[in-house]
Amino acid sequence: MVWQQVYDPLGNMVISTALAAVPVVVMLVALGFMHIKAHIAAALGLAAALLVAVFAYGMPAGMAGTAALYGGFTGLLPIGWIVLNIIFLQQLAEQNGSFKILQDSLSGITTDRRLQLLLIAFCFGAFFEGAAGFGTPVAVTAGILIGLGFSPLAASGLSLIANTAPVAFGALGTPVITLAKVHGYDLMAVTAMIGRQLPFFSLLVPFWLIWAFAGRKAMMEIWPAILVTGLSFAIPQYLVSNFIGPELVDIIAALVSMISLILFLRVWQPKKIWTSPNLKGHEADSGEVKAPTPIVRHSSAELVRAWTPWVILTVFVFVWGLPSVKTWLNGIYAPSFPMAGLHNLIEKMPPVVAKPTKEGAVYVLGILSATGTGILLSAILGALIMKYNPVEIVRTFFRTFWLVRYSLMTIVLMLGLGTLTRYSGTDTTLGLAFANSGVFYPFFGTLMGWIGVAMTGSDTASNVLFGGMQKVAAEQLGLSPNLMGAANSSGGVMGKMIDAQSIVVASTATRWFNHEGDILRYVFFHSIALACLVGLYVTMQAYVFPFTLMVVK
Repeated sequence: MVWQQVYDPLGNMVISTALAAVPVVVMLVALGFMHIKAHIAAALGLAAALLVAVFAYGMPAGMAGTAALYGGFTGLLPIGWIVLNIIFLQQLAEQNGSFKILQDSLSGITTDRRLQLLLIAFCFGAFFEGAAGFGTPVAVTAGILIGLGFSPLAASGLSLIANTAPVAFGALGTPVITLAKVHGYDLMAVTAMIGRQLPFFSLLVPFWLIWAFAGRKAMMEIWPAILVTGLSFAIPQYLVSNFIGPELVDIIAALVSMISLILFLRVWQPKKIWTSPNLKGHEADSGEVKAPTPIVRHSSAELVRAWTPWVILTVFVFVWGLPSVKTWLNGIYAPSFPMAGLHNLIEKMPPVVAKPTKEGAVYVLGILSATGTGILLSAILGALIMKYNPVEIVRTFFRTFWLVRYSLMTIVLMLGLGTLTRYSGTDTTLGLAFANSGVFYPFFGTLMGWIGVAMTGSDTASNVLFGGMQKVAAEQLGLSPNLMGAANSSGGVMGKMIDAQSIVVASTATRWFNHEGDILRYVFFHSIALACLVGLYVTMQAYVFPFTLMVVK
């Protein structure tokens, strides 16, 4: 029996919208304000979503349970699999002592915490976002920052803020490629449009990042380095997205930015070195902090051994991200399992789509092609190079699993919540509320992308969810569909820092368990402020000369 989604079940859009928001509000309030542990908050949010879907939206109970289960499977693979294996590599490197050598070598480039933050959280993180996405950059950069002595809140929150500008082109352009494929956008046109929005924020975010960490005065002390970092990322981001395509935007921009900053720091250093590992104004609640230590010099051989596992990780993550490699690995083993009682039994309805459209629900067990598998293999190879024996490797893996068990549970529950909201139609109700904003639609349509990522944890998922609605609304209002399709993705990137799965990844990477609420409260202002700025910029592109000249029709 096919069930058709209803987007105004109570016959009053205001009340229906408020009801649709209940599951997300329950989870965020429990996590951010009631200080409830993340896995319990996620469970409460999921329970609320089940009640709303079944009793308010009329979704069959069995179908709702299957949708949550489907999301849980997705939480384990690929998201949880990435988190488990990146922490496994980190554990191996820490136990071996090579992680300390890596930290010393990074400190050798600069001892200034602000510059370390630019290099690691922004540049290095952008590379991993471009190569893999799906939580990998936050897991890697937060782990390195905590090892360098940053406070847990600084390492977690700032890694999340830094991981914004590259998200739209993450995982070799997956979000924009999916947007074009699913909703019929011209790929190069919408890619170019995103490339005319995000470079402005790629220049802004490094300044914002250092301001959030150290304050305005300390930010101005290193403005030349911030400008070099932002410009050397924004310019390649614009050029590659407008003249080449979406796949290598982040990777090229991140490499250019990283090299530019390192070369610049060879000829310039700030007069005042910032050594505090705490967020300014948060010293009292930032958790246990390692005291900064003097720079230790190591031999070339030691540096090579320490960096080799991370170089291997970079190579494996990049290779595993290539579409041709994924296709080949899926051809070897990737069984698919249509979710009985859910697959093709739900129909999306107008005005979200032009005509009733069935929603597929097929879980692909792509264990070989999963990015986490590439990370696992790189960790094992790195462990052998670090001279671990097989027994020690296996023992460390299971110890890591036990360490992150609650984080994995949280990710499963949160993905279950996000998937249920998609199949029940509650997230579409929220999107339609934004779509009814008339002349203000460019602003609120951008925030639609923001809320899509905040709810699903993925710019790709947000584009699938709202990309079609953006196109229909833009055509009805006489706006460029490419402008609003791009705005969905560009606005969505600012929601990445508050989505629950990213926060759990950050707290796990920094071992700051049960402090997800602290992280959420810290990053929330930055997320909504930046999303509103993107919305204002898109509004100017829609209506204000000369910004209108940038619009791709």
